[in-house]
Amino acid sequence: MRGILPLMFLGLSFAHWLVVVSALISVLGAGAYIRDTLSGKSKPNRVSWSMWALAPLVGTAAALSAHADPWAVIRIFLAGFLPLLVFTASFLNPQSYWKLTLFDFLCGACSILALMVWGFADSPRAAILFAAIGDGFASLPTIRKAWKYPETETGLTYIASFVSVLLIIPSIPRWDIENSAFQIYLLTANTLLMLAVYRKKLFRIA
Repeated sequence: MRGILPLMFLGLSFAHWLVVVSALISVLGAGAYIRDTLSGKSKPNRVSWSMWALAPLVGTAAALSAHADPWAVIRIFLAGFLPLLVFTASFLNPQSYWKLTLFDFLCGACSILALMVWGFADSPRAAILFAAIGDGFASLPTIRKAWKYPETETGLTYIASFVSVLLIIPSIPRWDIENSAFQIYLLTANTLLMLAVYRKKLFRIA
């Protein structure tokens, strides 16, 4: 078994290595947020993180059913699994609790509604698109929170996520909905999150 894994990695192409490095960066970024959540420094919005977990996992299932390239699907899966870990960590420290507002719940409801469309449309492509739309609604509460209270967020996580998506771009075999739609969304969402977290520092420098 010890000899199998090295052989697998030796046979990877450059594009596949980018996916591996991207995955490692994502894990490190999520690890930083989990660490800050457990210490009470970061206060994750549970609507955002729960829906961030659900939507990409739905997108993963849809991409697989549409026979998307497995290496491109890995990034979508991690985009759901890692937030699930953050969401779980938010319950382990009472100091990391963030009070939810009506706006948060409305965004969560819109996110769920977007995901439900797939169940009626029964279309893999529609699932991916509406998973991205649902994930976008889920991002709004955290973007709003980060804009008002950037100290409650771990900006390094969004930087890591942005870089990891950039790295995976060259590994996309075809620029179609199945393989690239979610990656484009992730770049946009993480850009907005980074701006929200670091805007005060950036404007101060400017």
